[in-house]
Amino acid sequence: MKKFFGALLIGCFLAVPAAAQTTKNVKLSPQQNHVPQIRVHVNLENVLFTVVDKKNRLVPNLSKDDFTVYDDGKPQKILFFNRENNLPLRIGVLIDTSNSIRLRLHFEQRAAIDFLDDIVRPEEDKAFVVGFDVHPVMVQDYTDDLDKLSTAIQSLQAGGGTGLYDAIYYACKEKMIYTPTPQPYLRRVLIIVSDGRDNFSEHSRDEALAMAEKAEAIIYAISTNWTGNPSQGDKVLKYFAAETGGRAFFPIRASDLAVDFQRISHELRSQYSLAYAIPVNNGAFRRITIKTRQKGLKVLAKTGYFAPAE
Repeated sequence: MKKFFGALLIGCFLAVPAAAQTTKNVKLSPQQNHVPQIRVHVNLENVLFTVVDKKNRLVPNLSKDDFTVYDDGKPQKILFFNRENNLPLRIGVLIDTSNSIRLRLHFEQRAAIDFLDDIVRPEEDKAFVVGFDVHPVMVQDYTDDLDKLSTAIQSLQAGGGTGLYDAIYYACKEKMIYTPTPQPYLRRVLIIVSDGRDNFSEHSRDEALAMAEKAEAIIYAISTNWTGNPSQGDKVLKYFAAETGGRAFFPIRASDLAVDFQRISHELRSQYSLAYAIPVNNGAFRRITIKTRQKGLKVLAKTGYFAPAE
């Protein structure tokens, strides 16, 4: 939704005032009675984000004037703003099936099935399921058929090492990068259920994150570390979530899984979106910061994007 959408709107807004001014003051001949349109190609950066208060409660009723957006530290004019509660969803559910989560797999499967039953709207949303241990395996491609998704999740069995980074890289590259960007704009979400430990991936953590950023995927992570003691894997899950505008959850009991999935479901229907003109088209990674004018609020958004190349 970047280049064409921006060019079309700017062409319309520039052409209309010009036509009004010309027809009022000058009588045009048939050959002159044509107003040339000014076409300016502008790449827009679209950002989906969530706002929470100090108690991590969603704040859903803010307006465009409540926000300032910075691109590589420089303030930008917000051209489009909306509250998003109805965008089509494309959801990837990545479930860790390595030996380290064997005892918890059943609870994770049940919670993931309930989540998809709640969030997927037939003919609007679609989801796919990937199980991963040493390698990622697509057990169900995109579908809105809840029975197929449930069957796929129930078919997962634990065993092997953990290739978390490869699973993220694979899901984003193969299933979440759309060229050209689809209309209407799709919200792309990865739900990762894992302990965050990686001992088998060919791709690095940063390579996996870069692919998620290129796919414009928001990552929500649910840790399977139920010890209550923070681990290195928990830090990895927090990193992916924070960099892409999602959140990481750390349930202590099996029953907490369902609660966290419900929070994700609610959050996906309570987001904002804004768009601004990309300042430089050089293919480089650029940092985004969104700030609120109200104190005590926190914006959860991706930290950057890859600018289009000239």
